[in-house]
Amino acid sequence: QLQLVESGGGLVQPGGSLRLSCAASGFSLDNYAIAWFRQAPGKEREGVLCISSGGDNAYRATSVKGRFTISRDNAKNTFYLQMNSLKPEDTAVYFCAAQSPGSRNMCHPSSPYDYWGQGTQVTVSS
Repeated sequence: QLQLVESGGGLVQPGGSLRLSCAASGFSLDNYAIAWFRQAPGKEREGVLCISSGGDNAYRATSVKGRFTISRDNAKNTFYLQMNSLKPEDTAVYFCAAQSPGSRNMCHPSSPYDYWGQGTQVTVSS
């Protein structure tokens, strides 16, 4: 079964850190662009971070600059979202996604992604 499975969400205090994981099964992430999106209550889904396999295409939401990073471990077929200095406005359901090689507008938040995770809740609150 081709899928992405997320883990690592939860409740964290403002200023804290959290790492989300996204494990792929049924296919190799090696040549895929990897991305994280989020959707807060009452808002549309937005792109957070994305990077292509070669690093030549990337996207980063302004709101997470200097706080969030994306990384991958090809040996584990898994990628991550490290979130530091979390703020209440980061509260959302976070989704991982993967985009196949050669996709047009790679890493653009509005371009199609081939695989999606089920979503994991991140709540930043004291």
